[in-house]
Amino acid sequence: MSRVPADSVERSPSGHVFVRATCKKGILPQILDELLAARKRAKKDMAAATDPMEKAVQNGRQLALKISANSVYGFTGAAVGQLPCVAIASSVTAYGRNLLLETRSFVEGKYTVANGYSHDAEVIYGDTDSVMVKFGAATVAEAMPIAQLAAEEVSKIFPRPIKLEFEKVYFPYLLMNKKRYAGLLWTQTDKYDKMDCKGLETVRRDNCLLVRRVVDTCLRKILIDRDVPSAIDYAKNTIADLLQNKLDISMLVISKSLAKSADDTGYTAKQAHVELAMRMKKRDPGSAPNVGDRVPYVIIQAAKGAAAYEKSEDPVYVLDNNLPIDTEYYLTNQLSNPLTRIFEPIIPNPQTLLTGDHTRTVCKPTPVAKAGGIMMFAVKKMRCMGCKTPMSERDAQVPCAGSGDSAISTPLCSNCRGRESEIYLSTLSDVNRHQQLFSKLWTECQRCQGSFMQEVICSNRDCPIFYKRKKVQIDLQAAQDALGRFSW
Repeated sequence: MSRVPADSVERSPSGHVFVRATCKKGILPQILDELLAARKRAKKDMAAATDPMEKAVQNGRQLALKISANSVYGFTGAAVGQLPCVAIASSVTAYGRNLLLETRSFVEGKYTVANGYSHDAEVIYGDTDSVMVKFGAATVAEAMPIAQLAAEEVSKIFPRPIKLEFEKVYFPYLLMNKKRYAGLLWTQTDKYDKMDCKGLETVRRDNCLLVRRVVDTCLRKILIDRDVPSAIDYAKNTIADLLQNKLDISMLVISKSLAKSADDTGYTAKQAHVELAMRMKKRDPGSAPNVGDRVPYVIIQAAKGAAAYEKSEDPVYVLDNNLPIDTEYYLTNQLSNPLTRIFEPIIPNPQTLLTGDHTRTVCKPTPVAKAGGIMMFAVKKMRCMGCKTPMSERDAQVPCAGSGDSAISTPLCSNCRGRESEIYLSTLSDVNRHQQLFSKLWTECQRCQGSFMQEVICSNRDCPIFYKRKKVQIDLQAAQDALGRFSW
């Protein structure tokens, strides 16, 4: 240090000392300069592109360059890696925090009512390399010029080559907590570009499809339609359908990757997808998931107090055996937190979405009876297809006209036999409806497979249509069995 001139060194806020670029430029700054310049060119090309495909390619390029530049910070902070240097990582963090504080002080000090602006500016969020400012403008057209001017003014107080670039305007904007927000993204004043979500369940894979769909739909109703009552009604209706078992099982499938062996040596803690993989291996080793596969599962009802890993089950096995889904688990562990986060800044008590009249009706399917145990003593009885009243063997027989003592079986009780044609047509319509739905799903799978002349051999359990096709197949068989009860 004594041999280096004082004006040739820079002391970071974390206390580390570096040589200035005027004395000697290091290899990392050279690499970063090339990456940032290439990203700037890619973003410029993306803005100038007119073809959607070209725009998507340029967007992928600039994101890849961004990740490459950010990885420099990552591998300098790693204890073991290509270039471990904690001094660089801690200095970057310290500089970033100082720049954010300087930005807040400058913006909140200059853009005020006392200086002739309509509102006092407020920094509402800042993280790593970004800052979000509320200028109080009524429209996007008013906010955008102020934001662009603020970015230019703040860049003047930053050390070169650091700049604060104006990137986008969010309006409306919904901030839940750190790294979780959503809003309509504007880069032009005439129309918003898209609905942008960060850190929410719409972009996370460790939730079932139901959560992603509910969160996305509620945000669209709130941000795009500006209709909060409609979003509340949609959330309540979806919860009611969940508790009444009206949702397709494909909406409830959770999928996680099996990173290690499912035996006792793989995972130290019990996890739902790992325990299910072990059970599936015992049932059928040939179809059990292997290391690297994603394991889809649903949560079924079990004994009170059972852990989630004890209630995980294969969705196909659930459909085959008509096992009841634990809807309370999905309401409490899947939907509760996302809906609370979204509606907490909007309505006084978001817990009203999870309780109330819409949660009082709960339907549970009856599992398929298995031989053995108490079922050895159970007696099955026929039920009337009209009023569902149990019928004895005598009630299920009616005399056959003109055949003496012979009788034929009937699926209807004596009170419903006058409506026989109506009930038969309703059952036939149910069969036709399931056949049409199965045909549509089968055709969709053939289209995805690339051939309309071959059997569907798809077994992609991450695809919702796979479970819909299986469910419709089971429902179609049940409807055909019901139609077959009409002996005439």
